[in-house]
Amino acid sequence: MSKKTPEIPSASMADIAFMLLIFFLVTTTMDTDSGISRMLPPPVPPDEQNDDDVKIKERNVFVVLINKNDQLMVEGQPMHIKELKEKAKEFIENPTDSETLPEKEAKEIPFFGTTMISKQVVSLQNDRGTSYGIYIQAQDELAAAYNELRDELALRKFGKKYDDLDLDRQDAIRDVYPQRISEAEPKNYGGNN
Repeated sequence: MSKKTPEIPSASMADIAFMLLIFFLVTTTMDTDSGISRMLPPPVPPDEQNDDDVKIKERNVFVVLINKNDQLMVEGQPMHIKELKEKAKEFIENPTDSETLPEKEAKEIPFFGTTMISKQVVSLQNDRGTSYGIYIQAQDELAAAYNELRDELALRKFGKKYDDLDLDRQDAIRDVYPQRISEAEPKNYGGNN
């Protein structure tokens, strides 16, 4: 008589594998990409750059510094984050052609004709110890300044908000108020962290 090898019951193996699969699907967290949507300018080959692109006059740069204690310094003056948008709007627009605010240059823009455009650049710099939250708030306030200026111009010129305009008119308004935000690499402004 030959001895039969006992079989291992495998009927419940599929059930166990299915339950393990469900367990790992339910308990695993899925990371979603979040971040800042900012379009970088296209690279300019070195032979196409001119000295005017590299040298920016100090009066044309709006400097926003955030230290490791999340305190804002705007143009050398302490400022609360809630005041940043209005100060940035004034700088970007330079409505009175002030000598202390950015220079303007004449450009031909569709729908507007020859228009004086500000040579403004917003420089956002932060300390390595700056919290992510205050950094994002500062970016949001600066972006809101551009958005409000664009909306105000769209309403004056076309009677509609910027987002409600066709692409050609939006491009023209972006030409009048180009968003130039320079974000520098974090530094240790407040000393060692």
